[in-house]
Amino acid sequence: MRAAVLRGYNKNGRALELKEASIPQIGSHDILVKICAAGVNPLDNMIVRGDVKAIVPYEFPLVMGNEFVGTVERVGAAAKKFAVGERVYGRMPLARIGAFAEYTAIDEGAVARVPDYLSDEEAACVPLTALTALQALELMEPSSGETVFISGGTGSLGAMAIPLAKSYGLTVFTNGSADNQERVLALGADRFFDYKTEDYTQILSRVDYVLDTLGGHELEREFSVLKEGGSLVSLRGMPNGEFAKRTGMSLAKKLMFKVAGLKYDRMAAKKRQKYFFVFVHEDGTGLERISKIFEDRHIAASVDEVFPLNEVNTALAKVAAGKSRGKTVLRIAEG
Repeated sequence: MRAAVLRGYNKNGRALELKEASIPQIGSHDILVKICAAGVNPLDNMIVRGDVKAIVPYEFPLVMGNEFVGTVERVGAAAKKFAVGERVYGRMPLARIGAFAEYTAIDEGAVARVPDYLSDEEAACVPLTALTALQALELMEPSSGETVFISGGTGSLGAMAIPLAKSYGLTVFTNGSADNQERVLALGADRFFDYKTEDYTQILSRVDYVLDTLGGHELEREFSVLKEGGSLVSLRGMPNGEFAKRTGMSLAKKLMFKVAGLKYDRMAAKKRQKYFFVFVHEDGTGLERISKIFEDRHIAASVDEVFPLNEVNTALAKVAAGKSRGKTVLRIAEG
């Protein structure tokens, strides 16, 4: 089979190589999936640069890719959830990625059936970003009628987070470039801020929750609009001690991340706020819930551009440039 392979980390980015590889063997609880399409994410570029090696230390050569949609080709002896020919999608397990390939083997508990109305390209937009949004919302523990600010909500994460937040009954604020306003409001956002002409910190206050997609200096501004006792969940800040404890890391990593995230914990402590870092993990049950929400609300998935597998590096460069309106997708094979 063809697969896009990373040979080693490189801070400046490293081109993936398209190689012939063996079709993966399946374990007793695995299914073999023929991949039709795969989502391309900022996480893929972070893995290439080695940005997440403290969380997941990968070995090389590494078949890249974190989310996919495809059809079941074979099932393991103890796998009971899916039949050959069913269309499924999933976020690859953290330590066992490999969606930029013609086939993957994955535990049946990590995948879910695809809502029928989604095309393969649309379905490839969903697993990683929707699970990220769901896991962030679960950390917030929100109630209907509360408010959330989603920073930089015009990308692929916002396309999932906004409708999922609305399914919780939340009032959603977000910001970004003005040419995305109509699309983002159509997703369900209640208020959009043009970052060039409006400073959300001068308008918002006492927001119940913040979902941070930007990190860096923006975090301090986000804390400023959060109410006392509110929760901020970050995708781009630093992991902290709470994250290491929640994910069952070793004592050494608990100490390391406690120090790494101390700056943000101190920001939160000023107004008894809570700071969480999220690094999305596979979750078939959560994805089944997402599929149900999608089917009930007929949520649209935002596809930005589709590339063939042999243009994987062009796709990664597009995502790295940060100009996508929705998800960049690789077409692997016909379903």
